[in-house]
Amino acid sequence: MCNRYRPASVTTIRDAFGFTSIKEREPYATTGIGPLQRGPFVHAEGLEVGQWGLIPWFSQTRRPTGKAGRPISTNNCRIETVATAPAFKGPWARGQRCLIPATDYDEPYWGTGRNIWWRFVRRDGTVWALAGLWTEWTDPASGEIVVSYTMLTQNCDAHPLLSLMHKSDPALPPDQQDKRAVIPIERADWHRWLNGPLEDAMGLAKLPEPDLFAHGAAEPLQQVDLPLPPGLARG
Repeated sequence: MCNRYRPASVTTIRDAFGFTSIKEREPYATTGIGPLQRGPFVHAEGLEVGQWGLIPWFSQTRRPTGKAGRPISTNNCRIETVATAPAFKGPWARGQRCLIPATDYDEPYWGTGRNIWWRFVRRDGTVWALAGLWTEWTDPASGEIVVSYTMLTQNCDAHPLLSLMHKSDPALPPDQQDKRAVIPIERADWHRWLNGPLEDAMGLAKLPEPDLFAHGAAEPLQQVDLPLPPGLARG
């Protein structure tokens, strides 16, 4: 899962995706965002800016709530249950898939017994295009239409790098931790993800090759040198 990342700038996104249509409603911070803050995403019609944390149709507030009115976390969605989860199955069935352009994203490494943030950047220097869903929600009080989105996640227990992230459950074996990671979509598959049938889109959810990463560990104002898995060089 991902709870913080740095979105790419409008200029970078426009250059990468070649847009002529940009539906930017409000500015956003490129220095980093977290859940419920505003960020950019790309759908079939262009670039839009919305709330990171998808607002389901049954929510009574723009802070996502369940049908009982309690707050729920919707900035991430499991790809395995996207077609059945109440908050996400509608946008998925309607084909409201999007790509989330990220300069980098952060995940917690617990190998030393404490949380050290690792910052993940592409080795080729381009932006990540992370798989997501988006929707529009109408505020019942004001009638305002609010745009929001979520990042899709996948199991990464078998990945040599991503499986090192997050705190392990000592009661479970390594291949049953259900650690989560975002889903990068490569440039050749952007059109299929945004416009293809559901079956094609589901087939694009796969673990990234380890050599895509120029990776390291990031803490505020300092880089932390950590040992890397065999065969993975620091970029």
